[in-house]
Formats: sequence, structure tokens, C-alpha cells
Amino acid sequence: MNKSIVPAILVALLALVIAVGSQTFLGACVHEDGSFGACHWAARGILGVGGLMAALALLAIAARRARFGLYLAMLPAGLVGILIPGTLIDICGMDTMRCRMLMRPATMILFALAMIAALVGLLLSRNEAR
Repeated sequence: MNKSIVPAILVALLALVIAVGSQTFLGACVHEDGSFGACHWAARGILGVGGLMAALALLAIAARRARFGLYLAMLPAGLVGILIPGTLIDICGMDTMRCRMLMRPATMILFALAMIAALVGLLLSRNEAR
């Protein structure tokens, strides 16, 4: 197995945890009346960026010649994922709410780990691109 595939596998796994988690165990606050808060839309944005990173990682596994560029594309995607909850999309104002206590820090950490793995993959695959 090529060593530059390992970071892509790690990014794919982290991105799937982010995407699935944003709608389940890391999800936004649930309102009793069934309405949506701003944190619901932040979770939807996280789902989209997590899905994008998973797709880029799967393409990086399959496409050897484009791996460098795919790793490069994962970095700004991860940055957008970090910025979504609370910066690009508002979340609940109360510090005790689920979105502030769980969703925001967990997704920020997971996206940061995925970006670190993508950076490692970028460094490992730079020689393949030549």
C-alpha cells in the first residue's frame, strides 16, 4: 500500500464521523415544538462540508496522479468546516446548550485533525506529483 493513501483513509473516516455525527450524536439542539434554531442550519453546513471532505478523500485514494491537488483542496474545506459553527452560521446564545457545549468544539477538533491528516498526505504525495 502506498503511504500517501493512509492520510486519505484517515481523512475519509474523520469526515464521515463529522458528517454523520452532525446529524446524530454531535447534532444541534432539539426544540420541543419541532422548530429549528440557527444551530440546526450550522449542523447542515457541517454535514455538507464533512461530505465534501469524505468525497475528496475517497477520490484521493482512487486517483494517484491527482492526490496532491485533492489533499490541497481538503485544507480550505476543513477551514470552512471549522468556521461554520458560530462564525459563518450563528448558534445558540446560551453557553449550556448542546450546540455550544458539544457540537462546536467537537466539529472544530475533528476538522482540525482532518486538516492535519490532509497536510501530512500533501507532504507525502508531493513527490508523486512530480
